Amino acid sequence: MSGNTHDHLAEPRPQASQAEPSSMGARLAAVRHQLGLSQRRAAELSGLTHGAICMIEQDKVSPSVASLQKLLTVYGLPLSRFFAEEEGGVTGVVIKAEQLIELGSQGVSMKLVHNGNKRRQLGFMLESYAPGTDTGGHVKHQGEEVGTVLEGSVILTIAGQSYPLEAGDCYVIDTGEPHRFSNPSQQTCRIVSAHTPASF
Repeated sequence: MSGNTHDHLAEPRPQASQAEPSSMGARLAAVRHQLGLSQRRAAELSGLTHGAICMIEQDKVSPSVASLQKLLTVYGLPLSRFFAEEEGGVTGVVIKAEQLIELGSQGVSMKLVHNGNKRRQLGFMLESYAPGTDTGGHVKHQGEEVGTVLEGSVILTIAGQSYPLEAGDCYVIDTGEPHRFSNPSQQTCRIVSAHTPASF
């Protein structure tokens, strides 16, 4: 997607003063309409099925992290921008637990630490993977990520190679390479990670 499309999409949220769509499905549908895309065209561009987009927009299913990122890439929106509250106003120093922004679904929690500063250079997340869950496919965005497994274990797959990680292990990856996290164990895995750019 071009930078112009991305810039155009930075505006939609404030415009919805009548009744801003509250559910994720309704918001995704609103963004798609603003871009003038049909569900079928969005499906073609994202690689998802038309039926999947239908179900997501009707809030009948929650998309995996990977599926949602594919759709938002077509719409020119990073995950963090889609989920973040409107940026602006006074930036915070302390972010309470209830203010963390949840980017995950389907047993995968990805809580973004966001203080409202749109010029921030670094993203920071608290992640957890319930037993038997994964990112739902490969995720990809330009930048790099560093993380530490705090509890449990996880398998990081990147560039076709899998790396089992246990509590205390760290990783450093080029996020421009398609990557995936999966937890086939019987214990929840918790990770703390930092990434660039701040929006992905």
